[in-house]
Amino acid sequence: MKIKYELIKKDGNVRLGKLHTNHGTFDTPMFMPVGTLANVKTLVPEELKEMNSGIVLCNTYHLWLRPGEDIVKKAGGLHKFMNYDGPILTDSGGFQVFSLAKNKKKDITEEGVHFKSHIDGTNLLLTPEKSIEIQNKLDSDIAMSFDECPPASASYDYLKKSLERTLRWAKRGKDAFNNENQSLFGIVQGGPIEDLRKYSAEETVKMDFDGYSIGGVANDGESKEDMYKAIDYSIPYLPEDKPRYLMGVGEPIDILEGVSRGIDMFDCVLPTRIARHGNVFTREGRVNLRNAKFKEDFTPIENNCDCYTCKHYTKAYIRHLLVSGEQLAGRLLSIHNIRFLIKETEEIREAIKNDSFEDYKQDFINKYEKKTK
Repeated sequence: MKIKYELIKKDGNVRLGKLHTNHGTFDTPMFMPVGTLANVKTLVPEELKEMNSGIVLCNTYHLWLRPGEDIVKKAGGLHKFMNYDGPILTDSGGFQVFSLAKNKKKDITEEGVHFKSHIDGTNLLLTPEKSIEIQNKLDSDIAMSFDECPPASASYDYLKKSLERTLRWAKRGKDAFNNENQSLFGIVQGGPIEDLRKYSAEETVKMDFDGYSIGGVANDGESKEDMYKAIDYSIPYLPEDKPRYLMGVGEPIDILEGVSRGIDMFDCVLPTRIARHGNVFTREGRVNLRNAKFKEDFTPIENNCDCYTCKHYTKAYIRHLLVSGEQLAGRLLSIHNIRFLIKETEEIREAIKNDSFEDYKQDFINKYEKKTK
């Protein structure tokens, strides 16, 4: 079946909902852990379920290069290949083409993007049709349209030409789409420019996708103000009966700001990336456990956290692992960070149910920004 979004409650722009897929139903707003290579780094599917993860994201670009979409298809699709029976979303590969291409040199044409593999420098071409073909074979629950990801510093004229190309690519991808059990999302672009976002959203909605994403908000150099503008300028033109996904965003406060503007789904590599460097989310801001002051701190990262790490390990032990170069440190901190963001969205949903979202948001922000450790 195609996905089905169920709007449970709405208060201004804030939404509470459910998303029904072939591999289960999850509540929204929801944070998606990122499993770039068909694996959320260092974790196994059972642990994701223990964290109450509703859906995970896998990366089309990386799986295209290794092991190849045909191998995943022979395995029975992504769910069987990675032994994960919950909902999966695959991105289009577009962001990686623009951010990871060898030396970041690429040639954008109407056909698609010519670039060199970041692995071995092989010349490659990714087109809207190819991106969809790969995702059809991966057989995720949700596939993404192929779009151009212009830099935050791009001019008005470039952004306009870029989004018009993205619209043409979206139509080509939708025409090539060939998986009746998979759903396809369109992507709204246009930078922080109001009329471009409006135009992109209206034209994308005309194509009648199964859901809609707001892209171009997690590029290098983009300010928070520009991110929020991009959301504000897009949301009014997206249908209420379909899910809305803010791509590449996972800072705790940005999730709150996204929800307050009408976003249902978020994803980001941030929780696992910062974990590998010894950083964790806490209610009072981000903490670096490499700090010497934690050498004899025999308390959990957070006393009220229900994650596996906080139930079983202390800051002193995790710091010891970090300074000793033990991989277990990144694994334990990844568990905490992912659970932190998922729990945040659980609390957001409860606050929406209780008509107290704005109070929850302000209280969270006040505590999170209280001090920097």
